[in-house]
Amino acid sequence: MKPKMEVEIWSDVMCPFCYIGKRRFETALSQFGHADDVEIEWKSFQLNPQMKTVPGKSINEYLAENKGWTIDHAREANQYVTNMAKEVGLTYNMDKAVVANSFDAHRLIQLAKKQGKGDAMEERLFKAYFTEGKNTADHQVLLDIGLEIGLDKTETEQVLNSDAFAEDVRKDIYEAQQVGARGVPFFVFNRQYAVSGAQPAEVFLQTLEKSYETWQETNP
Repeated sequence: MKPKMEVEIWSDVMCPFCYIGKRRFETALSQFGHADDVEIEWKSFQLNPQMKTVPGKSINEYLAENKGWTIDHAREANQYVTNMAKEVGLTYNMDKAVVANSFDAHRLIQLAKKQGKGDAMEERLFKAYFTEGKNTADHQVLLDIGLEIGLDKTETEQVLNSDAFAEDVRKDIYEAQQVGARGVPFFVFNRQYAVSGAQPAEVFLQTLEKSYETWQETNP
């Protein structure tokens, strides 16, 4: 099989900038002349590992409590990311967002990755969380999403009802510390160049070109 240049993306499904960053990176990739030579691997990261799933609590209340903000300030912050998302064609319904721990969602991403469906799973979970207001910690929701992208029902149920892939999630989180990711999204190109945050598409395109040039030296 022809070798490909790897781009690793550390992300959390409840991170509003991660979905925006995904779109901006995809825009850059669509403009990149060697997109077929690029392989993307999604990596797990948790912004708040201790977060308790509380379906009845608004995301504004959660942010106010955890960051010491006023409700109004939390609302303004969410409006800011909603506007930013709109610029890249995404619809954020932050008023519907469910406060949910993302660990099980990450375990499901790990299962999907093993079957070459990591990107599809990541996309679907983002949409479920930010647009549809679904509880992405709920096992039935996760099972439905898994089936939607073509995962096997029995296997998905077995994963959700066990601690399968928990170690893979923890490994990714540990690895994030090793590569210097303090927050997400965090993009690593060919293990040589890093881009932190939802940067403009031009930044991603420049980094793709630069890292591809270096990658070609060892993969002519």
